[in-house]
Amino acid sequence: MLLALCCALGQPRQAVGRDVYRWVDDHGVVHYGDQVPPQYATRERDVVNSEGVVVQRMAAQKTPEQIAAEQARKRAIEEKASRDRNLLNTYVSVQEIERLRDQRLALLADQIKVTSQFLDILNGRLARLRENSMHFQPYSHSPHAQPMPDQLADDLVRVTNDIHTQQQNLAEKHSEEAAMREQFSSDIQRFKELKGIH
Repeated sequence: MLLALCCALGQPRQAVGRDVYRWVDDHGVVHYGDQVPPQYATRERDVVNSEGVVVQRMAAQKTPEQIAAEQARKRAIEEKASRDRNLLNTYVSVQEIERLRDQRLALLADQIKVTSQFLDILNGRLARLRENSMHFQPYSHSPHAQPMPDQLADDLVRVTNDIHTQQQNLAEKHSEEAAMREQFSSDIQRFKELKGIH
């Protein structure tokens, strides 16, 4: 066996017309042979010549996780480069970025204001509906109280749902505002770095 011969002589021997591989096992022991055992076939290994000099290095096969991580790193690098190009192609100064930031934040602030005002109107309407519902069963303690009219019950449900929807809208607008501030702050900082502005 070539492996036995190599071990006996202490160095690899080149078989005629065949590659000699060098690999390391789980215990850190270096082996030579014309075939790599299946359990080590996916690991890094070398092809050596008759003098034991590495003539080719064969990289280990990557796991699906390693491939995914590598692709994610590549995408991150590409996205960063694209963002840098967009910054330099879109803006000529920090002041221009700040003006756009202020315009968009002002527009968002107006939307938040309108939503908040609408919420106030809905809450006032709900308060009146609830006050009115206290005259009817099941909220009234009067033995002569009539069952709540269907229209009143429907209005209570509808207005309550409208309030919930507008509260979600308002929360989303505030989140959008915070994200926008953070994004513009990051863009300004990166623009300064690219332009060498201190």
